[in-house]
Amino acid sequence: MKIIKFIFIIFIILSSSLKAEINNDLLNTLKDGNKLIFIRHAYAPGGGDPDNFDIKDCSTQRNLSESGRQQATNIGNFFIKNKISFEAVYSSEWCRCKETAEIAFKDFKTKSFLNSFFSQKFAKNKKKQIADLNKFVGNLKSSGNIVFVTHYVLISETLNYAPSSGEIVIADKKFNKIASFEIEY
Repeated sequence: MKIIKFIFIIFIILSSSLKAEINNDLLNTLKDGNKLIFIRHAYAPGGGDPDNFDIKDCSTQRNLSESGRQQATNIGNFFIKNKISFEAVYSSEWCRCKETAEIAFKDFKTKSFLNSFFSQKFAKNKKKQIADLNKFVGNLKSSGNIVFVTHYVLISETLNYAPSSGEIVIADKKFNKIASFEIEY
């Protein structure tokens, strides 16, 4: 029994030090700049968009919960605490993305290529949005990090990765996924 406890304690110590090393590597990668930082909007209960969805009326949309607002605050605090700089923040035009960007970063611009194409109503926009995102990134002259606050479907389509709400996914400018991590709420 003592041997099992000893092995368990060693496992915990090694796991913690490995996790710290991975986090330092990840932070250094972000501090190097020249990355695309995709963030799936913070927690907004439900799935998809309501039938009466209107992009100009937040009351018709699925919005952040109080937990989601806390998660967005935690996202912003992560960047501040770790001194992760970025050149610009861009958001989908959906209210849950704009609210995430507003709470986390304050200053942002919207880009329609970051919008969701999950629902049938917007599925026809997928190819154009992906092409516009590729063109936008291809024309970037910056060596700084660029933040995109967007949706599951866009991250999944461009990075072949399924993020959770509020998850940060880091990629290079050729859309190769480097790492991801979740921010709790």
